[in-house]
Amino acid sequence: MTRYRWFLLAAFLLVWAWAAVLPRHRHDWLLENVLVFVFVPVLVLLARYFRLSDVSYTLIALFLVLHLVGSHYTYAEVPFGFTLQRWLGSTRNMYDRLVHFSFGFFLAYPMREVFWRVARARGFWGYYLPFDVVMSLSAVFELFEWGIVALVNPEAGSAYLGTQGDEWDAQKDMLSAGVGALLAMLVIAGINWRYRRREFTRELRDSFRLEPGDRPLGEVALREMARD
Repeated sequence: MTRYRWFLLAAFLLVWAWAAVLPRHRHDWLLENVLVFVFVPVLVLLARYFRLSDVSYTLIALFLVLHLVGSHYTYAEVPFGFTLQRWLGSTRNMYDRLVHFSFGFFLAYPMREVFWRVARARGFWGYYLPFDVVMSLSAVFELFEWGIVALVNPEAGSAYLGTQGDEWDAQKDMLSAGVGALLAMLVIAGINWRYRRREFTRELRDSFRLEPGDRPLGEVALREMARD
């Protein structure tokens, strides 16, 4: 833990403490923090064995802070969301859309760092896989929200889900996350193209090439295993 990472953790805990004091709806706050109670300790413990960059930790902290603000007011009642509503000419509080967009925009890069360092994903796959995982996790989260409300507290469902009467709310939330992740990967690709133009082009081309001796899987691999 460097000084900067201690600062990020302390800042997160301060915001969490603020959000925990007299939230607009206590049941909704508890539901919103189920993942926080699990994710943050796991992230801190994993840092002992697999450290991300300060950029990744900063992006994760920013997303968590936005989420905590939403948990304090409920997403449908965050004051800044009404400001966004006026700016965008919408008929609903837009804070939940901002947070879903931030989920993709802020977390796509930490996912890219994991894919780059663990799976050695290069070229096209280093940009596509983070986008794909963001979309997948966004869909899983929508299912998680539905399951939590149905099992734990159906009465808090409207405040927790924040649909605000929109029957397509879940799909629009997933779209927001996908747009955020796509924009983040385009920014990263642009930076790499600007400063590593030759390597960027070569990695993009090589990511579609097969290794020497590559063979199909499926029945080919099955026959080999059976023979061995």
